[in-house]
Amino acid sequence: MKRLPLLLFGIILTIASSFTGLVLSGQIQIGNLKPAALEEGDDPYPRQPSGVADQGKQVYIEMGCIYCHSQQVRRKGFGADFDRGWGDRQTVARDYIFQKRVVLGTMRTGPDLFNVGQRLSVEDWHYLHLYDPQITSKGSVMPPFKFLFKKQKIEGKGSPDALKIPPDYKDIPENGYEIVPTERCKNLVTYLLSLRLDYELPEARFSE
Repeated sequence: MKRLPLLLFGIILTIASSFTGLVLSGQIQIGNLKPAALEEGDDPYPRQPSGVADQGKQVYIEMGCIYCHSQQVRRKGFGADFDRGWGDRQTVARDYIFQKRVVLGTMRTGPDLFNVGQRLSVEDWHYLHLYDPQITSKGSVMPPFKFLFKKQKIEGKGSPDALKIPPDYKDIPENGYEIVPTERCKNLVTYLLSLRLDYELPEARFSE
């Protein structure tokens, strides 16, 4: 019992050291980062995402996309991210300042998505890919997310949101019906299209 104060002091010191090293030092380094411009008068980046994109991010998390896709472009010499066209520069801490939850990902079963909105900017492609990845990416191991869509009866000229399913697809809806994305699906695609690394920062330029 004589060494109890020393033991308690050691425990407190260990916790304080860990907090300082993992939390406080990180806050000091990047906690006050703000959007920045390359030159005076230029628009500062990154931009605040829209509310719809934020809702789509929640769908992205709920669907478990973070377990197969990353959102971090590695610097040259640390992988083949540039060769694969996943980005024209590495991502840095400032890129994530508006993210309440940073979804860096845990592995890359699929491609990195931090720049997917620039790399694949066609909205219809994303809807078809979510409905069944085999339509857009033959041999993909990604599962279909058909539950994010609904089948409905065609009224009038039909919905402008109806999927443009290839006529040779194995499971096209019967005559008089169409497949349309749900609101959650639309939000998710809006989020994916918002993921763009098409801007430079003072600490991360395309030339690097």
